[in-house]
This record gives sequence, C-alpha cells and structure tokens, in this order.
Amino acid sequence: MGTASEAIVIRAYGGPGVMKLEGVEVPAPLAGELLVRQHAASVNFHDIYVRSGSYRTLDLPGIPGLEAVGTVEAVGEGVTDFAVGDRIAYIARNYGGYARARTISAALAVPVPAGIDDGVAAAWFLKGLTAQALVEEVEPVRPGMAVLVQAAGGGVGQLVARMARLKGGRVIGTAGSEHKAAIAMAAGCDEVILYRQEDVATRVMAFTGGEGVGAAYDAVGADTFEGSLASLAVKGHLVHYGQASGPIPPFDLSRLGAKSAKVSRPFLWPYISTRGTLLSASEKLFAAMAAGALPVTLGGRFELQDAAKAHAALESRAAGPFVLDC
Repeated sequence: MGTASEAIVIRAYGGPGVMKLEGVEVPAPLAGELLVRQHAASVNFHDIYVRSGSYRTLDLPGIPGLEAVGTVEAVGEGVTDFAVGDRIAYIARNYGGYARARTISAALAVPVPAGIDDGVAAAWFLKGLTAQALVEEVEPVRPGMAVLVQAAGGGVGQLVARMARLKGGRVIGTAGSEHKAAIAMAAGCDEVILYRQEDVATRVMAFTGGEGVGAAYDAVGADTFEGSLASLAVKGHLVHYGQASGPIPPFDLSRLGAKSAKVSRPFLWPYISTRGTLLSASEKLFAAMAAGALPVTLGGRFELQDAAKAHAALESRAAGPFVLDC
C-alpha cells in the first residue's frame, strides 16, 4: 500500500514558476529499496538546467531534485545495510528529491553521521563529492602546485579551494563581487581576482611569476573559459566541470598545442559508480565536515512549497547553497 505525500512537480519547462506542489502517492518499497521520509533536499544549478529545459533528462511531468537527506521509514525485501530510523543521504540520477517522502534504491543511500545538520548534509553532499573527485582524481593537487579556481565563492568552488589548500596547493580564486571574494578568501584562497573587473590571466601570471597554473577548475563556462585557458602553465589542465554562464563555443583543439595543455569535461558519476567508491568517498567527505575542515554553512533554507523562490535566489547569484526543508 502506498503512502500519501507531496512533491514539487514540473509539467512544462520554463521559469521557477513552473514548479508546483502537488499531492503524490509513494509506493511501498520493493526488494532492495527504502522508503525515506525526507528532511532536506538540496537546490543545485543542475536542477535549474532541468527545470528550464536546458537539460532534457527529466521526463515530464516529473519531480526534480538530485539529492536529499532523510530517515528510513521502511525497508524492502533483502535490504540488510539499513534499518528503520537510520538517517541517510543519497544522490539519485533519476531525480525525485523535491518531495516529502519517496522510495529509493538502497544502493544509493549512505549513512549520515550524528552531529551533521540535515540541511548541511543535503546541501553539500553532491558538491563535496564533486570537489573531492576534482582535486583528488581528475587533476590531483600536489604540494606547491598553483591552481586557479573560478567562482571560488560559489558552492563547489569554496570546497575546491579549501581542499586544494589542504593538499598544499597555492590557490588563486576568482569572484564576481567583493562579497563573493570575501567568501573565497575565507575558503582558503591565497589570492582572489575580481574577474569582471580584472584580466584573470594577467593576474594569474603575475602571481605565479609567469609560469601559470597546473590546473584551472572552471564551472562557469562561457564567461571564463578563455581566461582559464590563458592562465595554464605548460602541460596545464583546464578542468571544465560546469557551465553556469552558458556552454563554451566550438573550440579548436590545436590551440592546446602551444602549451601541450589539456581540457577535460568530467562528471561525478564515474567516480562513485560502485558501492565501494560511493561509500568510501562519502565517509571521507562526512568525516571532514564533522571535523570542521570544510566551509559548509548555508546561504538559506526554504520550505518545499517555496522551491521557486529558492531557484530564483540561486539564479540571482546570491551566496548559497540553498536547501528545501521537506
């Protein structure tokens, strides 16, 4: 027998107003599944791309939201890793996070340690795993290595900057405002460039004595790609992991030859594709959060029915991250 609940439903692509709170029925968990009573769901730029239609990865009508934190209310047949009452976090590529209750595969769930707030865990889970993969696997940061972090005052940017600094990197951040610059400095940047007012590559070269950076971590996209590319050192790596300002235009790969540089477009999923890698990465991230090693404050909390307001805040570039209290 199903459970009556509520969720944010999108029936047509468009602005924040297309998201509406509707009654839904949540089915009982099948074999290998969990019924989760949700506490908080994260609001990500990916959700905006889905809602607007930039990403056509959610079948309509559908419930957006990649990640959330909640409590297990029922377990399906064969589930042994979790019990009723356990607090879990998850990332679900089939969406459905903007809801008060839902069923998920138990293989997606990870334990959330005591002492970490529901909203904090939800808001930083995907971001933290992404940042961790970037600085540890996509382009590992080494002691003394100079790196550029575009939008270092943003959600993932803060974590990339802090994690790179913890690994001994020399971190140059960029920000679009004085307020975001202050956040970037607090996250561990050695230098912050106001990219709307200053030439990023010129400042990077001055900071590095003309050598450039070994890695540029860039989630902004169109507005910052050229500056990131020009900031690379010989054999440098431009890690293009997002496009908040839009996709980059067609790019001639032969331009990389002058510095024997490389450009990559990583996604998180291959780095947590097995149960073992997901659990290991999650445990490491939550341990760092619990120890106070990472900047994991919240920019704001919204009620589930106010998801449109949360999207509008994120699109305005207000300092996040934001969560929905379910």
